[in-house]
Amino acid sequence: MKSTSKFLSLILRHKPQIVGIELDEHGWAEVDELIRRVKNLDLATLEQIVAQDEKRRYSFSADKKLIRANQGHSIPVDVELAELEPPKILYHGTAERYGASITSQGLLKMSRLYVHLSSDIETAEKVGRRHGVPKIFLVESGKMFIDGYKFFKSVNGVWLTEHVPAKYLRGITGGF
Repeated sequence: MKSTSKFLSLILRHKPQIVGIELDEHGWAEVDELIRRVKNLDLATLEQIVAQDEKRRYSFSADKKLIRANQGHSIPVDVELAELEPPKILYHGTAERYGASITSQGLLKMSRLYVHLSSDIETAEKVGRRHGVPKIFLVESGKMFIDGYKFFKSVNGVWLTEHVPAKYLRGITGGF
């Protein structure tokens, strides 16, 4: 199941063409087409993946005819996020080896559409651990918002913005 979920993430966030499907402008894929194109995938398995994914990566449309990834895309889609005022502080977890670069350049979206931020330090640490020894940055998101930066919140609680300049960051764990 975990490998199917990872493959689904690859398809719905980065490379729908590898199974011969297209995402619409909002990132939606037709469930029936996805099931036809992905070996050993059926509606029950898809429903189980969506329901049990601890990061709540995926959403169905109300009629369950469409599915999409909630965020994390490297392909241009508009997942219809409303601009919101963020909390005063957010967090970003990464690997310690990226600390010096982030300290000088800020947080860049790299190949994704947005920089991903967490509302709590525990989630940021979990994200950072996936990449090695974790390094956590505190993001002064309230100041950024006042200064005109836009923030969005995905349906699974991940905060998104296009860039976090270094002046809004403070490293709180890991070496500098």
